[in-house]
Amino acid sequence: MNINQIIALAPIIILAATAVAVMLSIAVRRHFVLAFGIAAAGIIMSLWTLGIAWQESPIQATLLMLVDAYSLFYMALLLSGGLAVLGFCYDYFKDREGEHEELPLLLLTALLGGSVLVCSSHFATFFIGLEILSISLIVLIGYPLNQARPLEAAVKYLVLSGVSSAFLLMGMALIYAQCGELNFNGIGGYITSRDNINAMILSGTLLIVAGLGFKLSLAPFHLWTPDVYEGAPAPVTAFIAAVSKCAVFALLLRYFLSSYSYDYTPLLTVFSVIAGLSILGGNLLALLQNNVKRLLAYSSIAHMGYLLVAFIAGGSISSALAVESVSFYLPAYFITTIGAFGVISVLSTPQTEADDIAFYRGLFWRRPWLAAVFTLMLLSLAGIPLTAGFIGKFYLFTSAAEGRLWGLLSAIIVGSGLGLYYYLRIIVVMSMNAEAQVIKPAQDWISTATLAVLAGLLVWLGIYPSFLINVIQSIVYAME
Repeated sequence: MNINQIIALAPIIILAATAVAVMLSIAVRRHFVLAFGIAAAGIIMSLWTLGIAWQESPIQATLLMLVDAYSLFYMALLLSGGLAVLGFCYDYFKDREGEHEELPLLLLTALLGGSVLVCSSHFATFFIGLEILSISLIVLIGYPLNQARPLEAAVKYLVLSGVSSAFLLMGMALIYAQCGELNFNGIGGYITSRDNINAMILSGTLLIVAGLGFKLSLAPFHLWTPDVYEGAPAPVTAFIAAVSKCAVFALLLRYFLSSYSYDYTPLLTVFSVIAGLSILGGNLLALLQNNVKRLLAYSSIAHMGYLLVAFIAGGSISSALAVESVSFYLPAYFITTIGAFGVISVLSTPQTEADDIAFYRGLFWRRPWLAAVFTLMLLSLAGIPLTAGFIGKFYLFTSAAEGRLWGLLSAIIVGSGLGLYYYLRIIVVMSMNAEAQVIKPAQDWISTATLAVLAGLLVWLGIYPSFLINVIQSIVYAME
């Protein structure tokens, strides 16, 4: 490797080194604040080196990893989300019994896996990155060892994650058996050199889609989602819902663009069915929920379906519009989801997880700041104007209309209407009068500052989206 390749990989190298540093600090002396401080410093340093790596991009850092504007953009998104979740974790776990120094270590390894994913250009890093991410998530979900629900959720995720990995490996094996390539571009070269549809590659790609469908909680691979979201600690749920899904979706888009898998029309038909089921199924099931974490779980299923519509449009119109739509919608979803679960995290106590909708009754009168932030996040998820979610929805409508995906466009309209109902339901409950409830004192300064930043970003991108749009368009231009 030359110096330029090392510089390009510097953010990933720093993440790995920070994880080792946290392990060594725990081995020498357990200190809650020190472990979190080292992890935060490492993530910030990794974010800083992204700017240096940007100057060297695009570069094939190794035979397995491509560092370009696309991967660096998503790496910046993952690291920023990881830093926000780390702040929520600090305030969430500082008053709980037990030793929590390993928590930032697991967050670092999960971010490491996600960063490897978004830089992947080969099936080896594809699978390694996904497994590093998944194994870290399993431990994070079951981190509170003295509670039954997190352990149950971790076991469910473990079993189904193993099944999805088996699908992925089988799909990779079928593709390799046919074309003798593991590199995305090599697979793309094989596909473009054939005029007829190859059943082996089509079957392998379908198996990969099934495996990634689990990670993205797309219907009908979504059954684990509400149980895991409910059982996991609130900040960990934010990480699963936003950071891990962002990494996997970025990889899925990269794979389809690099391997020219869009040329297989039957695949787009399968994706259309999955998107429709996810949008309508997720929103309909969310209507029935009185548990806020389960409601947001079904909401996330619907939002992954929305994203899939923009993804499908890449095969009907141009890949540039698909990349632009997905790359704007993901940050908008990212901010709102982390912010929503951040509010739940702040309201939770060592004795009670703030997940029942009755807990939010009268929140506007008891904690107006948190109620206002939660309202803003819910309105963005619903796609209301002056929020980033509205601009993201506009991109989705544009993509679906340009691609003449009228059935999926109708599903988005119906799903958005259903979503507006259950989001407004929570807002109405928060505005009701209620008897005084025990609320944790407002001493979570890190979480409060993080929520303020997220709320500011949400409104800024809703009113002035051109900055992010220009960045995304420069990434699309660099990929062409």
